[in-house]
Amino acid sequence: MNDQEYMQLAILEAKKAEQLGEVPIGAVIVHQDEVIASSFNLRESLQTTASHAELIAIDKANEHIGSWRLEDCTLYVTLEPCPMCAGAILQARIPRIVFGAYDQKAGCAGTLMNLLEDDRFNHVAEVNGGVLEEECGQMLTDFFRNLRKKRKDSRL
Repeated sequence: MNDQEYMQLAILEAKKAEQLGEVPIGAVIVHQDEVIASSFNLRESLQTTASHAELIAIDKANEHIGSWRLEDCTLYVTLEPCPMCAGAILQARIPRIVFGAYDQKAGCAGTLMNLLEDDRFNHVAEVNGGVLEEECGQMLTDFFRNLRKKRKDSRL
């Protein structure tokens, strides 16, 4: 499979989040051409700060590998990682990150800053952004548009 095909799997995860009323962000972790973990945002359902798709997927991958080190893995995520997730990616030693939509408000893989490729850290990750960007971004745009409409309609 290639980056676009793995990103399609992350998009399917994001759609699961959307069905639960969560922000539609999905993540997939691949090790040696095998998907070893996948997840989606659960912050509203779990009411925990760290319930981002990337962090849940990292935990699942750690369990699968049997180590906190996720070397030789690639993380696919539909939205550019935030500072919290970028930090976890570095700590997990994931060498390659592929994301869909850029995040103008919290993106830390190139938009606001690039924590993942900052050589001041003891680990850096290769970043490839904008994979299926339009589809990933449109999911988020539609989700927030519908959310605003529901809120407006409930006030009428």
